[in-house]
Amino acid sequence: MKRFCVFCGSNTGTRPAYAAAATLLARHLANLGIGIVYGGGNVGLMGVLADAALAAGGEVIGVIPHSLFAKEVGHAGLSHLHIVDTMHERKAMMAELADGFIAMPGGWGTFDELCEILTWAQLGLHHKPCGILNVEGYYDTLLAMFNHSVAEGFLKPAYQGMILTDSDPVELVAKMQQYQPLVLEKWISKADT
Repeated sequence: MKRFCVFCGSNTGTRPAYAAAATLLARHLANLGIGIVYGGGNVGLMGVLADAALAAGGEVIGVIPHSLFAKEVGHAGLSHLHIVDTMHERKAMMAELADGFIAMPGGWGTFDELCEILTWAQLGLHHKPCGILNVEGYYDTLLAMFNHSVAEGFLKPAYQGMILTDSDPVELVAKMQQYQPLVLEKWISKADT
C-alpha cells in the first residue's frame, strides 16, 4: 500500500487525545513508507496530521477546493497540493490517489466522506480497506447506528465487515494491511424487500 487517505476534522476537538492520535498515526505511516492523502488544510486535526507526517519524513498530498483554500488555510508545505473546483472533485481525487481510507474524529465533512467511501465499497466501485480510528470512543454512537441499520434490514450484516475499527492507530493500520475485500452482491430481489 502506497497511500492512505485520512478523513479528519478542521478543528482539533475538545480532547487532547484526538491530536495525539493524529500525530501517532502520521508518524507510524511515515515510518512504514505509506503516504497520506487528506483534505489539504493547515488547521485542526488536518494540520496536526500533515505536520506530524512531514516532520517524520512522510509524503503528504493535499486536495482542497478553491472555495475552502482560504477558510481551511491550505497547507503550503506539503509534498503536493491539488487545488480543485468542487467538493466532488476533491473526494474523487482523494479516492483515486489512495489505497485505503481512515476516518478520524471530525464533523459533517468527515461523516460525509466516510459514508460515501463506504457506499462506493458496497457498490463495488472500489475494494480498498475502510477504517475508523475510534479515538476515545468518538465513533461509538455512529457504529451503533450502523448496527441499528442492520437490525432494521437496511444494511446486510456482512457489510459491517467492510468497516475496520480500532482505537489504536498502529493496530488499525495493521488490520488495514491485512484486509481482504468482501465480495457481496449488493442488489436484492423485489421479494427480499
